[in-house]
Amino acid sequence: MSALLLGGTGRWTDPWHPFADTNRALVDTAAVAGVPLTPVHDVDQALERFASGPLPDLVVWNLGLPRDDQPVPLPGADAGFRRLLHSTVPMLALHVSSTSFAGDPDWERALGGVWVRGVTMHPPSGPCTVRVVDAGHPVTAGLEDFALDDERYSYQRVSPDVRVLVDHAHEGRTHPLVWVHERPGGGTTVYSGLGHAAASFESAPHRRLLGQALRFLAGTAA
Repeated sequence: MSALLLGGTGRWTDPWHPFADTNRALVDTAAVAGVPLTPVHDVDQALERFASGPLPDLVVWNLGLPRDDQPVPLPGADAGFRRLLHSTVPMLALHVSSTSFAGDPDWERALGGVWVRGVTMHPPSGPCTVRVVDAGHPVTAGLEDFALDDERYSYQRVSPDVRVLVDHAHEGRTHPLVWVHERPGGGTTVYSGLGHAAASFESAPHRRLLGQALRFLAGTAA
C-alpha cells in the first residue's frame, strides 16, 4: 500500500503547532497499526505530481496554513490537488489541516467541515475528556470516553452529512471533533480535530482511535 503523509514542512508550518513532533507521532502510530506512512518532504511537489499518473492508496493530512503570500495551493499544484480531492483515495485529516486551504470549497467538501476565521476557536489547551458518541463504527469500535492533553476545536462549520464519532462540550454546546465523511467523488475522509502536539499522542485511546481510522481507511482503498 502507498500511504503518504502530507505533513507540515516548509511553508506548510506555523508558529503554534510542533509539526515535526506530530508528524513523527503519526508515523509511529501508523506503523503500530500496520499501515506504514511515507512522509512527503515537499508538499507542493507532491500535489503537483498528483495531476497525472497513479495516485497514492491513502493520504494523511497534517498541515498548517501557508502565510507566505503565495497561492494555496500553488498554481502548478492546483490540478493535482483537485484531482486528489475528487478521487476515491481515502484520506485522514488532523487538527489544523481544516485551515490549510482556507476558503476553498473543494477542501471543505472533501473534509466535511472546516475552521471558520472569527467563529471557530478552542478552549485552552490542556487535560480534557472527549466523548465517544458512536462506538458502532470501526474507527471508534471498543472505545469509550477518553482523556488526553489537547486542544478541542469548537464551532467549526460541519456538514450535516458527516457521521460524528467523537464530540466534546463547551459553552453549553456539543461540538463535533471526529467524524467520517463520504465525499461527493466517492472517497472516504476521516477528520479529527485532535492532535495539536505530541502530548495528544500520549493518550493510548487516542492512538487506538487513529490506528483504527487508518486501518478502516486502508480497507476502503480501491
